[in-house]
Amino acid sequence: MKLDILAFGAHPDDVELGCGGTLAKEIARGKKVGIIDLTRGELGTRGTAETRDEESANAAKILGVATRFNMEFHDGFLVNDRLHQMELISMIRRYRPEIVLCNAIEDRHIDHGKGSQLVSDACFLSGLIKIDTKDENADGWQDAWRPKQVYHYIQWRNLKPDVVVDISGYIDKKMEAVMAYRSQFYDASSDEPDTPISSKNFTDSITYRARDMGRLIGTEYGEGFTAERYPAVDSLFDLK
Repeated sequence: MKLDILAFGAHPDDVELGCGGTLAKEIARGKKVGIIDLTRGELGTRGTAETRDEESANAAKILGVATRFNMEFHDGFLVNDRLHQMELISMIRRYRPEIVLCNAIEDRHIDHGKGSQLVSDACFLSGLIKIDTKDENADGWQDAWRPKQVYHYIQWRNLKPDVVVDISGYIDKKMEAVMAYRSQFYDASSDEPDTPISSKNFTDSITYRARDMGRLIGTEYGEGFTAERYPAVDSLFDLK
């Protein structure tokens, strides 16, 4: 299956929080979108890996993605080495995305920056024809494939975006997908330990940060990304 966009997250819920509105918008426009989670979030303070499996499946249905897959790498101990790169190269070649979205280049959680670099390196290496990979779900060797662009969504830290996507009209879908992770976010009746993302302030911040990104581009809501290389346009009039 060829995808238009393949979004990676170090943990289930990273993609929904970082670029859920953008994915919802592109899916509504007919684009094929997939999600790959690098870990099951098994070290998360609240809930369990099994809980996150169920929640991520529900979030995928809400967004309407074509496929979602979990690499089952070790939460908290992501390693950017040949073994993990090769596994991701095979997935990139399987789905042949035009665009890859992945974690912030630096962030509060150590897995975010490490996952970001791992995905970025795998995207580059995937384009080298002398690296051989096979698809477990198909016969024969895979062809080399390199996405046209890799963008990093902005997470906990307020990094300066290179690109802001207008997600006005899709904030409700984003929030619905985020709140599919019921074990992770604010619930006044929960007796689970508090975490940096379980407060009402954090839940509220998802919307007001999207409003602030929208403010930067003159829209109601937005999601920001940093780019690995300069985005190109055919004309200055293509810019809004």
